[in-house]
Amino acid sequence: MSSVQRQSSSGSDGCVVDDKKRKKMESNRESARRSRMKKQKHVEELTVEITRLQISNNQLRQSIDAKDKAYSELEAWNNVMRAQEKELTDRLRYLESIEQTFVEFSGGFDENMNGMAEMHDTMLNPWQIPYSTQPITASSAVKFLDWP
Repeated sequence: MSSVQRQSSSGSDGCVVDDKKRKKMESNRESARRSRMKKQKHVEELTVEITRLQISNNQLRQSIDAKDKAYSELEAWNNVMRAQEKELTDRLRYLESIEQTFVEFSGGFDENMNGMAEMHDTMLNPWQIPYSTQPITASSAVKFLDWP
C-alpha cells in the first residue's frame, strides 16, 4: 500500500512519506530500546531479589538447624532428668517403706526422737541387734567352710 502511495505522490509528497516512515522507524527503535532497558532493569531487580531471598533462606536454615540442635540437647537433658526423678522417687518410696516398717515394729518415735537414735545406732552397727533375747550361736554350717 505504501508503494502505491509513493507512486501516486509527486516528488515533494514522496519526501513527506519517507520522512514519516523514517520518524516512525526511529520512534519504534527508541520504544524497543526503552522496552529492552526496562526489561533488563527488571531482570536485574529480580536477580537482586533472588540473591536477597537466598541469603535470607540460608539464614533461616541455619537458625532452624541451631534450634533443632538445641531442642535435641534439651530433650536429652529432659530424659536424664526424668530418669533421675524416677530413681529418686523409687528411693523415696523405698525409704518410706523402711520408715513404715520401723514404725510398725518399734512403735514409732517418742517425744525425744529416741526411736530414731536407736534406729541410727542399729544402722551404724548392723551386727549388734538391740532387741535380741536369745544368744547368737554358731551353726553347723561352719563345719563346711574351708579354713586354711
